Order: sequence, then C-alpha cells, then structure tokens
Amino acid sequence: MSSRDKILQQVKQHQPSTRALPKVEIAVEDKDWLADFKARLETLHVAVFEVSDNNSIGTIIQNNSKATDRIVTTMASLKDYAVHIDRVEEDAHQLENVELAIIPAHFGVAENGAVWVTDALIKYRVLPFIAQQLAVVISKRNILANMHQAYSRITNTNYEFAVFIAGPSKTADIEQSLVLGAHGPKSMMVFITD
Repeated sequence: MSSRDKILQQVKQHQPSTRALPKVEIAVEDKDWLADFKARLETLHVAVFEVSDNNSIGTIIQNNSKATDRIVTTMASLKDYAVHIDRVEEDAHQLENVELAIIPAHFGVAENGAVWVTDALIKYRVLPFIAQQLAVVISKRNILANMHQAYSRITNTNYEFAVFIAGPSKTADIEQSLVLGAHGPKSMMVFITD
C-alpha cells in the first residue's frame, strides 16, 4: 500500500459523525419593508421611482433617454416605450449596443437592495449585464426583509439561470476610487409598482 493510500484510508476511518444542520430561526418584524429597500438602493447609487402604472415608467424613460438610444424590454406591457425582445433571431450578440434594458424582477431584498431575476423573466442572461443602463420593475408587494427570506422563497425552485443584482456595476479597487460601470451597467433604476 502506498503512502497516499494509507493517508486516504486513515482519513476515511477518522471522519467525524454527521449531524443535521442547525435550524436558524430569524425573527422578522412584521412591517412594510419598502422604505428600507428604497434607502438601501439609494446607497447603492440606484435611482428609485415609485410609479402607479406603465405610462409613468414610459415618461421617466423618455425623460432620461435620447431619441437615438436603443431601449429594449422583456416586458410586453412596456412595448410602447421600448423594443420588446422576446426573441433575438440569431444570437445574443445582437444586444451589444443596448443603451437601456428594462426587465422585471421576482422580488427585492430590503437588507441589501438586491433583486432576484431568473431566466423565466429574461431570455438572454447577458441582457442585464451588457446594457449601458439597467431598469428593473418590481412590485412593492414583493419586497422581502432579508436574505434568509429570499433563500427560503427560492428553495426548491427550478431555473437554468438566476442572479441577485444589487446596483450598477462598480469597483473601488483602483486607487480607492469608486468607478461605476466597471463590469456592466453604468447606472441602474428601479421602478416600484403597486
């Protein structure tokens, strides 16, 4: 028996007994988490808009965009304000010149300002990262208190792609200077609907 095999055999013989993971009970205050979510988004350099309908979203988009900007959305309800892309005929490379992408989110997390997006909402996973600007639409009824609730909600769900997005891309590695848009969108907006 080689030295390697002896070591591996000893490791196998001296394994600790298995035990169940601890149950973590996180008491969550019963309150409206919208104000906390908005405050966290603002610290992440995200523009936050509470809107009543799609027309309000469209007006804000038009006021913050140039006529030459390529604006796309995965939401059919916003097709009057942006090009609805439910399919890109050839491949995702056609999205390379998107100025603004408007996507929905399943829910948001007040604790850190993250929004949860899966392939059920966006067909092309590159879309939230390749656009110069990102706009996310979320219902205020879908704001959770913390990541414990978020992980509880996504447990046993099926998806091929999913991501928590928390603000525009940023880094402060270089000379301790904050740079927005380092690896993705330079800016982000969140539209909170009723």
